[in-house]
Amino acid sequence: MSRLLRLLIAPATWRRWCYLILGGALLTPYLIASMVVAGLFEKSAVLYGGLTLVALIVPMVVTGLVPAVRVMEGTAARELLGAPETIGEGRPWRARLWTSAWFTGHLLAGGAIGLLSLGLPASVVWLFTVPFRHEGTRLIFFTVRPGWTASWLPASGLVLLVAFVYSIAGVGALATRLAAIVLGPSSADRLAEVERRAATLAERNRLARELHDSVGHALSIVTVQAGAAARVLDTDPEFARQALAAIQESARHALDDLDHVLGLLREENASTAPQRTLKDLDGLLRTTRMAGAEIDAQVEGEPGQLPAAVSREAYRIVQEGLTNTLRHAGKVPVTLRLVVLSDQLEVEMINPLGARGDGRRGGGRGLPGIRERVTVLRGQMTAGPGDGHWRVSVTIPLRRGSQ
Repeated sequence: MSRLLRLLIAPATWRRWCYLILGGALLTPYLIASMVVAGLFEKSAVLYGGLTLVALIVPMVVTGLVPAVRVMEGTAARELLGAPETIGEGRPWRARLWTSAWFTGHLLAGGAIGLLSLGLPASVVWLFTVPFRHEGTRLIFFTVRPGWTASWLPASGLVLLVAFVYSIAGVGALATRLAAIVLGPSSADRLAEVERRAATLAERNRLARELHDSVGHALSIVTVQAGAAARVLDTDPEFARQALAAIQESARHALDDLDHVLGLLREENASTAPQRTLKDLDGLLRTTRMAGAEIDAQVEGEPGQLPAAVSREAYRIVQEGLTNTLRHAGKVPVTLRLVVLSDQLEVEMINPLGARGDGRRGGGRGLPGIRERVTVLRGQMTAGPGDGHWRVSVTIPLRRGSQ
């Protein structure tokens, strides 16, 4: 019972009433126009009523086909009915037809609710005056005498008023449920949203990989070089100067890469900071060697002839592999083998596990980032320890359909 009483004064009930009244307000110009049009061809009461109905329904149905009506109805349903946030754009014609039916039903139901909202309170007030009249009052089928015998009329008026409020709540609740179905996203809307989210996620992952690989590599170099320079600052000033030069170069490259990524995030033109490719491999090896790593680089073929996308990703793969070696194994010898064949690119990096073990169990983003890059290029990757060494092997196809 308390729930039924709360329903009478619930804000949601009266918001839904406002939504229905809005439909009645929108119905008014259509109703006036239909009566004017029907009056031009009036021949009989039946013909006049039929023409009025046709001239009323047809324009509402046509108006409901306009895409902007779906946006309007969706916004009103969301704010007043409490319908779900996801309101589809409804570009397909099937969705437009559903919107047209919804718009027409909203206006007709709103017109009925609006008429009752105006007439019922006045009728209830009139029923309260009947017992106090000096003469009898003629109702539909009988005459009511004044006095206590008519005292049931005010009570019946209150019952009608309460029933009307409950009907508003019921119609509003039904409209809320139907809004999610009729005005909700269509299959095309859902597919477009999934594609948009997938594209956004892919772009975020790509930018995260760029930041991790470029800035992470630079910070690893800076950390190693700063520690080495601090240890030999007094005993070997020349080495300290070289370490500081390496720190400067790594930091500058990291700032260039960071500026490039931030430009992408701001949707600016980031062409001033192009991404590095295998053409920049010598610089990468030089800065890594300055950090103390011994790198035996074996390059076969022509890396400069690789497709730009493959060359960029391969550079980042090598960079991340060298960074992982410095971070997890320390200053150990690294064998880098890069072979460019006619149909595929092979990259292999081998290093001793070092005093700190393999170090790949810490949940970092190094190996997953390499695997993501290889997957995007439809390649294959293996990584793991064996015979006291850590090996990363990557194969990237250069022809469509090759594996």
